[in-house]
Amino acid sequence: MALAPEIGATRPGRRRILRRGAAAGLATVVLGALAAVLPAAAGHAESARQLVYVVNQNGNSVTAYDPETAAVVATIPVGSKPQFVALSPDGAQAYVTNKGSNSVSVIDTVTNTVAGDIPVGEAPMPVAFSPDGARAYVAHSVGADPGGMDVIDTATRKVTGTVPVGGFPNMIGLTPDGGLAYVANFYSRSVSVIDTATNVVVATVSDGYNMNPAGLVVKPDGSLVYVANYNSNTLSVIATATNTIVAVVPVGQGPEGLAVTPDGQYVYSADTRDNAVSVVDVSTNRKIASVPVGIRPIGIAADPSGRVVYVTNNTSNTVSVIDTATNTVTATVPTGSGPFGLAVGKPVPPAVTGIAPDHGPVAGGTTVTLTGSHLTGATAVSFGGVAATEVTVVDGSTVTATAPAHAAGAVDVTLTVRGSTLPAGQFTYQSPPPAVTGITPLFGPMAGGTTVTVKGSNLTGTSAVHFGDVPATAVTVVSDTEVTATVPAGSEPGTVDVTVTTPSGTTAPVQYRYEAPAPVVTGLAPNHGPLAGGTAVVITGKYFTGTTAVRFGSDTAQSYQVDSDTQITAAAPENVTPGAVDVVVVTATGSSVAVPYTYDVTPPVLTGIAPDRGPLAGGTVVTLTGSDLNGATAVNFGSAPATSFTVVGDGRITATAPAASAAGPVEITVTTPAAPRPARRSATRTRRSPAPSSSTSTRTRRPAPR
Repeated sequence: MALAPEIGATRPGRRRILRRGAAAGLATVVLGALAAVLPAAAGHAESARQLVYVVNQNGNSVTAYDPETAAVVATIPVGSKPQFVALSPDGAQAYVTNKGSNSVSVIDTVTNTVAGDIPVGEAPMPVAFSPDGARAYVAHSVGADPGGMDVIDTATRKVTGTVPVGGFPNMIGLTPDGGLAYVANFYSRSVSVIDTATNVVVATVSDGYNMNPAGLVVKPDGSLVYVANYNSNTLSVIATATNTIVAVVPVGQGPEGLAVTPDGQYVYSADTRDNAVSVVDVSTNRKIASVPVGIRPIGIAADPSGRVVYVTNNTSNTVSVIDTATNTVTATVPTGSGPFGLAVGKPVPPAVTGIAPDHGPVAGGTTVTLTGSHLTGATAVSFGGVAATEVTVVDGSTVTATAPAHAAGAVDVTLTVRGSTLPAGQFTYQSPPPAVTGITPLFGPMAGGTTVTVKGSNLTGTSAVHFGDVPATAVTVVSDTEVTATVPAGSEPGTVDVTVTTPSGTTAPVQYRYEAPAPVVTGLAPNHGPLAGGTAVVITGKYFTGTTAVRFGSDTAQSYQVDSDTQITAAAPENVTPGAVDVVVVTATGSSVAVPYTYDVTPPVLTGIAPDRGPLAGGTVVTLTGSDLNGATAVNFGSAPATSFTVVGDGRITATAPAASAAGPVEITVTTPAAPRPARRSATRTRRSPAPSSSTSTRTRRPAPR
């Protein structure tokens, strides 16, 4: 909050005369550091930008100046002979004391128009707000008469009480907690100390003729009060703990307005008769510099950042802008007639909302444009800690800079504006685009896990290797020309695109082939069939795509069809030996584990005997016809075995009849390994009879070729 009280009178008798235009002018400012910790008063909207409000004593107006654009944004008519201005803690209102109108004009800082006037005591000058913004204090007096300090309820805009003070009160300063108000009384040569809770004067500080208070400021920590003694050309230093003077500091001639930097290290004194500003080091209470300004400097205020001090030059009709780092005037701003008190609004922080382009080569040289708001005063741009070159403030919303060289990758960009560094987005440094020239191996299993080596160029900074849409794992940049990666699992056999991504882009794809695993057989239906073959067997499992053969033992299937990756239908080949054989599916990636298929044998059947008779001596060669005769192990005529027999084929056996002891028909039987009961045939007819209990199955014998 800035406080800028003024007095307008000449000094009678033996006192030096304050030579002013229409009225004497004193201005003291409590700086922005105090404002920064003050809570905002309720019910007001804040201004969208920081403004400096300058009271034009002879112009009955207030100039609103935008330091960011160095432009006057408004000239606001107020009452007669305005003196001082103070901003509410939330910056939403400016109170202007009108000495000729006995009133306070209330300015809405959003619209920069007068929202109303508050009647106060006669000839009001200094004005100040309580830290919570609930009250405003206005001091007034006529001539050398004792004065008063009106207390205003800012919610109702009404005076709720008046505290008696000394003659010609021209400055009010509050401690940071708002508990005490210090009032500089010029004619009374004193400072009144008021308890704001009770509105009672609890102490009066004086130093006789050495004290002639024309200005006053409270140190931000509340420990000290500096008082400008206009005729003594000194500053009295009051310790607030004891309300006693602990030091006197010589300054220039005719000190009036005072300001203290937000860090409390320096006090600036507007020395009216020297046309200069004295700079006092608070740690030593010594004057360390004098800054020439315009004619008759009176009001003074510091920016809340502490980087700038503003001084009104009452006769020059200007405001001098002092850089506190160098203690030199960096700008002179025209104002209205007779600038007097002034107040500095809270700064609106700069903000960056865009960066374009957001990428460029590692060599640097890219012109980058930062856009945002309140960027005036930008002094530096940094890319990952490296300073940019050619930083140019185009206007309050645009700054350009040339990106420096930097290693590839994304870096944080920062912008320094009026001493504050803020984030400005990210900028990605890009190497030349990556390229892939080869990959080894070119294929691998569906399960993944293969370590591949990717060859190419500009691979430094590789952030990802993709197989199709799936990222590889264990990506390692071996060099700028080589990257290794572990292949992820595939979703199906076949080729996929492999790409490499770096900050500079993504490569054109190369091909990698996922190969299915060796086939797996999980079932056969049916899992058995006749020796004659031809049975349609459904083989279930997985990875059957690309099947090149289906084997039943050492024989291939008569035919097969791959129905899907999980099913094959195959025709079992003929076999001569009953029993189990291994069924195996073969693909380009291997052979399945064998699953058994059993060849069944059927009982033999006799359908014919020729001839069906012969001599008792035997020796007749008999041809037996029927089916499933392969593997016959015995041929019997009655109970006598044939002298010999030959299996000619599955449907024929020749046998030599043995000798018989008696004439008559006998039953001929054939026994095979598959026949729990032998096939039977009498000499006169064919029929199946129960197998003799002595018949057994023996090993199968392969029939002779037909």
